[in-house]
Amino acid sequence: MFKLALRCVLIACLAMLAGCPKSASKGTALDEIQYTWSAAIRWGDFEGAWGLVDPKVREAHPMTDLDFSRFKQVQISTYRDTGSSIVGGDVVRDIEIGVINRNTLAERSVRYRERWRYDEAAKTWWLTSGMPDLWQGE
Repeated sequence: MFKLALRCVLIACLAMLAGCPKSASKGTALDEIQYTWSAAIRWGDFEGAWGLVDPKVREAHPMTDLDFSRFKQVQISTYRDTGSSIVGGDVVRDIEIGVINRNTLAERSVRYRERWRYDEAAKTWWLTSGMPDLWQGE
């Protein structure tokens, strides 16, 4: 029930972003979409986060039910921006994610690099780096 409510809130946020005036700066739009992304990850709405991944990336690397079920085995404790830069027109943001294994309650830290691309046709930012690897070889 909670996840459904959270998903509805995230969809409403995305709808509001889509309805924003076209005069909003790309920087403001980036801040808003990054906030929506980080909220989805922090609250465990990985299906909602998947919707913010570039459609080309989703098509090339589709997530399976098994992939999504792995995300249900973890709880996110922290999501911290450790720096960002512009690389070839894309925005790159380094993230540190605190991950708790729901089975063992062991917590660890994972580093993740987000890469955001602005889509002029859709007038939105897309995450091109895909979902974070919270297991890094485990």
